[in-house]
Amino acid sequence: MSPSTDFLVSVPDPSSSAFKKAKRQYIRTTKNRNQDADVHKFKARFPPADLSDVLDLAAEEGDGGGGRGRAISIGSFSDGKSIYAVPAVPGLVLLPSFVSPDVQRTLVQWALRDHAQGIWNAHLTSLSHPKDVPLIKTKASAVGVVSQGAPYGPRQLVSNDPAGTDNLYSLQAIPKLPPEPSTTVSDCSPSELVPKLRWANIGWSYHWGTKQYDFSKGKGHIDSRLRELCQECSELGALGQGWGDDDWKTWNETYEPDAGIVNFYQTKDTLMAHVDRSEVCATSPLVSISLGNAAIFLIGGLTRDVEPVPILLRSGDVVIMSGPSCRRAYHGVPRILESTLPEHFGQSPQAADDEADASVSQTESATAVAAPAWEPYKTYMQNARININVRQVFPKGFVVPGCQPQSLRQ
Repeated sequence: MSPSTDFLVSVPDPSSSAFKKAKRQYIRTTKNRNQDADVHKFKARFPPADLSDVLDLAAEEGDGGGGRGRAISIGSFSDGKSIYAVPAVPGLVLLPSFVSPDVQRTLVQWALRDHAQGIWNAHLTSLSHPKDVPLIKTKASAVGVVSQGAPYGPRQLVSNDPAGTDNLYSLQAIPKLPPEPSTTVSDCSPSELVPKLRWANIGWSYHWGTKQYDFSKGKGHIDSRLRELCQECSELGALGQGWGDDDWKTWNETYEPDAGIVNFYQTKDTLMAHVDRSEVCATSPLVSISLGNAAIFLIGGLTRDVEPVPILLRSGDVVIMSGPSCRRAYHGVPRILESTLPEHFGQSPQAADDEADASVSQTESATAVAAPAWEPYKTYMQNARININVRQVFPKGFVVPGCQPQSLRQ
């Protein structure tokens, strides 16, 4: 019997341009896997990455959880969902589905409208009146601008010293120059520029060029709702501590989040493996909240030689990192998973007073977003993930030398 016509048509022609292009892509995505297999195997899109070894607590909870012993249940929060610790990384605590759908939408609106104000307001306007929004001019195109920034060019890797009270003055003395404006970027509309936004500071201003905080700018505002949510998470995270230091026993008195970063990911973005060394408080909780499309999170040990644990983070999951082994562990995000946005981001939230200052506590009702006003956020989140991570830079009550209190700054 001769082969079917359908089968013959489905076989790619090795001499075709499409086949050759696919082959080149395959070679590019596989040639370095032996050198950095733990990262590249999740970044690869051709062939699709094997995610069978990824710890997915939400999927496994119905089967008793634990992810083949890589995570252990150490308690539960208000609605009965489990709190997990990861024995391979002392100080790492996971709260699957901790943030409710309503609160997730509230945090998304806060991140896109209230926190990163200027450009997002322009973006929201451009969705409704695209012809009426002027182009945004680049800094390099401005007439009479004198450059005072760091030299423009390829991004350089920075090895920053761990922060401490003993070297705080020397770290403050390091110049914190603004980046040089790009001369190759063209003027563009807000709708084109908005997807390029990647981060926004919370509290103390972080300087990416030196990987240190720029205390000369003073301490920015920490939203009270976000602070309350982080404090609630830190109390639950204390259940999983066993790294040999007792300071976690007084977190309810000493933990005060004073800095953080909102990371804005598009689905093709990644975050390279790195270590957080900029906080004086090197053991207090770092609370990380996932919103939007799911992501693969890798966390290893104090050196790159430690095999990382791959964890699937879904929208509403919270990661708590504390203690010397966890806070100084290498971690990164090699992959955002496309088309994993939860259904509740497409649903119309309950109508509510948009100006209400509701708490995002799990025990209180959150600010809901009226359906028409939610549409721009829904559109953006289709191909995005937002990560809000908050940490404590200084011990509670610590006075930063030479830093003017926010209430006295103009």
